[in-house]
Amino acid sequence: MSEDISYYLDSVFPDFEPELKERLIKDCILKTIPAGEVIMRTGQYIKHTLLIGSGRVRLYRQGDDGQEAFIYDLEPGNACALSMICNTRQEASEIMAKTVEDTVAVMIPIQLMDELMQKYKTWYYFVIANYRARFEELLLVFDNVVFKGMDQRLEFYLKNQFSNSKGSQIFITHQEIANDLNTSREVISRLLKKMEQDRKIKLLRNSIEWLARM
Repeated sequence: MSEDISYYLDSVFPDFEPELKERLIKDCILKTIPAGEVIMRTGQYIKHTLLIGSGRVRLYRQGDDGQEAFIYDLEPGNACALSMICNTRQEASEIMAKTVEDTVAVMIPIQLMDELMQKYKTWYYFVIANYRARFEELLLVFDNVVFKGMDQRLEFYLKNQFSNSKGSQIFITHQEIANDLNTSREVISRLLKKMEQDRKIKLLRNSIEWLARM
């Protein structure tokens, strides 16, 4: 299993210094998580920070009524900045995380966090870079929620999904989009139809093809 961890550290996190990689290989585990599994729940005390080796994890903010609002995705090379905050301060998670693809993650125990920050410069810079990237993504989400209508929010959401998929087609239902944007399926279906009429997308069965330029 240590060889598997070494492969992901070398290929996905090449900037980590050799001593840091050796420490992670020694004290961390590699976990394969199937698509659709909840790996972090709101109110849960986190025992590990995740380094995403492959796959994709989606983060949500949950309301008091149980509704879920999409925040952002974690892809290979990313770490969950929010779980790092919870780990260092030993607080419960304020978000929910779910795999949307089969995912491989390096699981870093909470006990290592302080030592890694103090001892390894590449880990320190990696954590700061993750904080900054996630903060910028949160600002984009905030701008879309506060300053833009649902049609603009939908187009922004779809562009992100197509960018993450690295292709021109994504497999997603109208209801799944509605859940992520905290609205009704009827609203999403109407707006998607309008985008299709504008030749931005092509609606297929349980999938969407992007036609417009990004």
